[in-house]
Amino acid sequence: MNDVDVVLPCLDEARALPGVLAAMPLGFRPIVVDNGSSDGSAEVAEEHGAVVVREPRRGYGAAVQAGLTAATAEFVCFLDCDGSLDAGELPTMVALLRAGQADLVVGRRVPVTAAAWPWHARTGNALIAGLLRRRGIPVHDIAPVRAARRLDLLRLGVEDRAFGYPLELLCKAAEADWRVHELDVSYRPRAAGTKSKVSGSVLGTVRAVRDMAGVLW
Repeated sequence: MNDVDVVLPCLDEARALPGVLAAMPLGFRPIVVDNGSSDGSAEVAEEHGAVVVREPRRGYGAAVQAGLTAATAEFVCFLDCDGSLDAGELPTMVALLRAGQADLVVGRRVPVTAAAWPWHARTGNALIAGLLRRRGIPVHDIAPVRAARRLDLLRLGVEDRAFGYPLELLCKAAEADWRVHELDVSYRPRAAGTKSKVSGSVLGTVRAVRDMAGVLW
């Protein structure tokens, strides 16, 4: 019986999806949330056995929340579907939840090559993570990979529907006295033909930092 759902926010990731879905661990059900793709991503996801949810409202947080709402499993993981992250690392994250060692497990990206994580994205991320640590939240990355219990996440009531979603999640988890555990995860160059909506450009990074700063303020 499946007790883990994996929410995959998606915007024009048709080229990466076959590989990402093929790497999904046994018992981990992929839920691809199509956020208005124009490249047939939703159809590719369906062809490769994923549950597809369509979320017309643009925004990372909107896609993530739509996937969380559609999930039914006890545990829910979140993973970008551009091929930069390894789904094979999700069982280790969920194991910490099962063992009662954490309430929220988040990834700390370790780039396998310098090209995997451009300087502007690393800089913006380090700035926000540093501010969080000053608030007592023990993270070094605002990474797009995390795992928690579904009902706990729903009760947390994260409201941001843009790039500030993962930051608000961490802040509210801290307010609720959740035990947050950070694990190193490998971070690879994205699949050919895909481009990050955040780190793919300086403008994307600035927008993400702006959204996250808004949450902190």
